[in-house]
Amino acid sequence: MRVIRRRARRAVVIGGGHNGLVCAFYLARAGIPVTVCERREIVGGAAVTETFHPGFRNSAASYTVSLLDPVVIADMKLHDHGLRILDRPLANFLPTEDGRYLKLGGGLERSQQEIARFSRRDAEALPAYYAMLERVGAVLRDLARRTPPNQPDGLAGFGRALLQGNALRRLDIETQRDTLALFTKSAREMLDSWFESDPIKALFGFDSVVGNFASPDSPGSAYVLLHHTFGGVNGKPGSWGHAVGGMGAITQSMAAACRAVGAEILLGATVERVLTAGGHAAGVRLAGGREIEADIVAANVGPKLLFERLVDPADIDADFRSRIAAYRCGSATFRMNVALSELPDFTCLPGTSLAEHHGSGIVIGPTLDYMDRAYQDARHQGWSSAPIIEMLIPSTIDDTLAPKGQHVASLFCQHVHPELPGGWTDARREQIADLMIETVTRHAPNFRRSVLGRVAFSPADLEAKFGLIGGDIFHGRMSLDQLWAARPVLGHASYRSPVRGLYLCGSGAHPGGGVSGLPGFNAAREIRRDWR
Repeated sequence: MRVIRRRARRAVVIGGGHNGLVCAFYLARAGIPVTVCERREIVGGAAVTETFHPGFRNSAASYTVSLLDPVVIADMKLHDHGLRILDRPLANFLPTEDGRYLKLGGGLERSQQEIARFSRRDAEALPAYYAMLERVGAVLRDLARRTPPNQPDGLAGFGRALLQGNALRRLDIETQRDTLALFTKSAREMLDSWFESDPIKALFGFDSVVGNFASPDSPGSAYVLLHHTFGGVNGKPGSWGHAVGGMGAITQSMAAACRAVGAEILLGATVERVLTAGGHAAGVRLAGGREIEADIVAANVGPKLLFERLVDPADIDADFRSRIAAYRCGSATFRMNVALSELPDFTCLPGTSLAEHHGSGIVIGPTLDYMDRAYQDARHQGWSSAPIIEMLIPSTIDDTLAPKGQHVASLFCQHVHPELPGGWTDARREQIADLMIETVTRHAPNFRRSVLGRVAFSPADLEAKFGLIGGDIFHGRMSLDQLWAARPVLGHASYRSPVRGLYLCGSGAHPGGGVSGLPGFNAAREIRRDWR
């Protein structure tokens, strides 16, 4: 731990996404004057709500709630600032290749009844599988709120390593084995050891490829599956929900909380350079030339964007530059919002009247083999011929998003290669958007004709609009070599960078991606320790 023994005069946070707002809140509450510089004219980063068709609005990029930490919600009093989160009526709905379907959610007993239609053995295994995820998840949730150990941090780093190592050592041997398996095995290996039925493995395996340019056969993909089970909504572990008004409601309430404790938020304030003096951060320079002096600079942008575009190469050593150059980004995500005249009429579960499956996470990816083919297609030809899609229709539980009787759908689609020969063009984006619509239509024949309007974001669009390098929603791949003490680079996992006074507070730091607020929460704690 590098303690700076004088009181900070000012802090600047680069980026007004949710983690930047969380970090700013805790610093301002501790009495440090804070200015948040947000490039866009709306606060929220990738967690924003925007109108995309007349009368229709929806979450533009991030699209569902689960990982948002309850401590952050309580400390920032987000509910007092207008945030309301509603539970999904059902967790997931999966159309199968043989015309059947699988529903998951509504309680353990009901999920077992649904699974038993495919495999009685799998239904009997479900409680033990959930218990395993909860045992491992409880330990990792605790580690997510802790600062990873840093090798150069001397006794302080050694102490953190010892404490966190002891937490794992105290687990029973069975849970230690499960933890090791989840960190090192592929999702298929993990799920094959528990279940026999393809639909069950597909529904659980989908979590292993969300935002992850990988196959369910890729080593380490089981961890990504676990990462998506960390959260919960309204006190219900592992559940998913919807913020009334879309994801922008979360960041708008966070912005209100920041202003309530005195933080300043500048919109349309593009940071072009991190200023330094004597090897220490000294503030930022904005587009147009304005400079803001600060002792503390906290960056809520990805490590590649920060160190390759905003920091002078002379301020960091050659080895660190090469490590950042090798830092892997690119989640192969294609994101769409669609305005609908009516609800999808699924062949396997007919009807356009509102039903519980319409309010669930609708997964088009019926087998792990299907998901593997989607990945291989994208690697070799640029995009999946038969893509994986999760569709949510939040207007089924939130009538603020669409005109009465009509709906909005979020489509989170994979895989498309972040880099195409010749680059991304508008024509290619619309060609792939057509493919996504057709993929849903194969399962719900009325879907194409119900589309009133749409907006699509390729990986290049996600980078240009939200600063997500390679369209990576996690600010960097969630693989074993880029997690915990190695996120983003071994020796700099404690939110501190090689530039004194420059900190990482976004998803490129531990514990990684998702709308959790924990990177911002943890970074603010370390900053306060340095400037106590």
